[in-house]
Amino acid sequence: MAKYRHSLPQLSDQLFLTDGGIETSLIFLDGFELPSFAAFDLFEQEHGITGLHNYFVRYAAIAKRLGLGFILESPTWRANLAWPNTLGYSAAQLTRANQAAIDLMIALRGDFETERSPMVISGCIGPRGDGYNPRAKMTADEATDYHAFQAEIFTESEADMVTAITMNYVEEAVGVARAAAAVGMPSAISFTLETDGHLPTGQPLAEAIAQVDDATSEAPAYYMINCAHPTHFDHILETGEPWQHRVRGLRANASKCSHADLDEATELDAGDPAELAEHYSVLRRRMRNLNVLGGCCGTDHRHIEQIAAVCAAVEA
Repeated sequence: MAKYRHSLPQLSDQLFLTDGGIETSLIFLDGFELPSFAAFDLFEQEHGITGLHNYFVRYAAIAKRLGLGFILESPTWRANLAWPNTLGYSAAQLTRANQAAIDLMIALRGDFETERSPMVISGCIGPRGDGYNPRAKMTADEATDYHAFQAEIFTESEADMVTAITMNYVEEAVGVARAAAAVGMPSAISFTLETDGHLPTGQPLAEAIAQVDDATSEAPAYYMINCAHPTHFDHILETGEPWQHRVRGLRANASKCSHADLDEATELDAGDPAELAEHYSVLRRRMRNLNVLGGCCGTDHRHIEQIAAVCAAVEA
């Protein structure tokens, strides 16, 4: 039975952490091969399962030590129906991979959750296509049907919520939110932004959030930003407009490079963890609802530890 599905604790003012750039960490720091950036493929190997477990332990331990909440985001960003075709997975195998990912999150929560550190299990849903480039867009109805596959798996599990990571156009975000709502799951929608602070489609973030809310009767519990550096979007968050209260989460890139440059990179750009943490601190002071903090490409537990330290100090 899901523990927090009907009362997400991160909707309070408590600070919550989540993990960093799982795929870049597993590839560049831990030495795993991830075809198509598919972390869920590691469930096929015993040492891969150990690697995933050890990856999440680093972050959960930070949250527990600091007495902060934590979002256990399942490694299922690529575990939707489009991607396994390149890996030779059947729908049944893909279902088992999604279930195994939630089972790992359940075990980690059992090991690390305390009264001071509630740990929410989130079923991660990624885009059907490229996370950076919305080349093959679905309609909202098509996206609802498509993402129902993972939403239905997660609602039958102990997952507390669904989080759509790296959404780059509105119709797919609407589809995920509708698919989650249809099976009684709260959702969070995380948009990726370009260096100008707009979605890859060119749409301003404020308009994207308003459009999703209008199309879903405000189904998402909250919104997030991921896969962009704070210098790319901090200017759009300076005005304190009402829509910004819908943004609770941030999973920034370590690198200041554009998506195009990151696509061509052959080495990891880990940036400066202390500098990134300071950016988070500034945004946290400006946006008191911003209380779910993690990382994306190039970040690891060192970045999250710095972010946790400076942002927890903001609370004091």
